[in-house]
Amino acid sequence: MIIDFHTHIFPPRIRENREVFFNGEEAFKSLYNSPQARLVGPRDLISAMDEAGVQKSLVFGFSWENAEYFKLNNDYVVEAVNRYPDRLVGLACFSPFSPTGAKEAERCFNQGLSGVGELAVYGDGITTAVVQALKPVMDMCLEQNGLFMLHTNEPVGHPYPGKTPNTLRQIYDFVKAYPENRIILAHWGGGLLFYALMKKEVKTVLQNVWFDTAASPFLYRPEMYRIAGEVAGFDKILFGSDYPLLKPQRYFKEMGTVGLTTDQMDQITGLNAQNLLARLSQNGSL
Repeated sequence: MIIDFHTHIFPPRIRENREVFFNGEEAFKSLYNSPQARLVGPRDLISAMDEAGVQKSLVFGFSWENAEYFKLNNDYVVEAVNRYPDRLVGLACFSPFSPTGAKEAERCFNQGLSGVGELAVYGDGITTAVVQALKPVMDMCLEQNGLFMLHTNEPVGHPYPGKTPNTLRQIYDFVKAYPENRIILAHWGGGLLFYALMKKEVKTVLQNVWFDTAASPFLYRPEMYRIAGEVAGFDKILFGSDYPLLKPQRYFKEMGTVGLTTDQMDQITGLNAQNLLARLSQNGSL
């Protein structure tokens, strides 16, 4: 089974009038100001999945600041999951600083979503204030046996829309603060995974952390799939396309060029995700 652990959908109201949602949402404007930046619904997603041979996808909206917007987007994710229960698994998304974040997470858990994410901080990075602000949300995820996905990116290299000023120390301090939560660090964890080579502490801190491959073809050479697996463990990598940013086929093509074994490919493209989702199911979250 192939599982895509990182996709986005938006309701028609947002897709058809994105400019209306730019006011007060600088991050959304930065990422989607260009008409070339696609916004899709579940039918487009399912079609792309079928084309690529993907059986299941993890789906979510955006880290909106405005509570009206994130409720609108989360309700749409709930609707999509209910419409395609065998194909989609949903997460609730909102600003990490939202004072109603934990309440929104609980509302979405009660409607069948399986976690929270992809949460992102596009201002000052993942500061101590962010870590503290998310404690009620992380507690809710623990209580509901839910997943938590955090947007991260590499702290060096070229700038691009959506690139945050997070540091590796900030990412590390976040996961260290919540050792019992099952955390997915998007976009290879910004490179944090390489420190799994250290002899002390880091491997233990990363025990409940997974890394997704979202946007990898834009950021890293294809060798990243093999090297990341050798460093952090092939059981820690989750295929994520960031669709509609990229189609799954581009990832599969790259993975096929770097000498991965069939077992390693199977782990990355589905088995790890299947095992992680099965742990939710065993405890009643799916």
